[in-house]
Amino acid sequence: MDFTTPDLCDDFPSKIVVASPGFRNYGNIPTFGGEIVTVKCFEDNSCVKQLVTQPGAGKVMVVDAGGSLRRACLGDMLAAEAARNGWHGIIMYGCVRDVDLLATIPLGIQALASHPMKTDKKGVGEVGLAVTFHGVTFLPGDYVYADNNGIVVSPEALVR
Repeated sequence: MDFTTPDLCDDFPSKIVVASPGFRNYGNIPTFGGEIVTVKCFEDNSCVKQLVTQPGAGKVMVVDAGGSLRRACLGDMLAAEAARNGWHGIIMYGCVRDVDLLATIPLGIQALASHPMKTDKKGVGEVGLAVTFHGVTFLPGDYVYADNNGIVVSPEALVR
């Protein structure tokens, strides 16, 4: 994708909302975007594990992991599966792990931090609902764009 979030802010100021700072790039693709698919979970990545096996068709998974800094909801195996299935990226309001390997996977990944502990798998979580964090409500079907400058959300596609 050919964009920067500052350019999107300049070109579409009335069509975007900017997430508060606090995310870091972990994936091999630092600039990514696409249609939003949401997950809400807390210290249980069962829904993430299920979604990465589905065709991503250039979409971005936005995961509200409750901002937990105690468990990682994404690691190298799930990220590699997401990349194989065509996901453009994953934005994790929580932690990731296996960061050296994540940096080699052709997937955009932003998260709050890294943590070595994996989650429990209890089958807890929901897919396809509005999630809110860092001052932005992420709605399924809206569009998100991310790079090293930040994360912006729009109800319509801004980049083709």
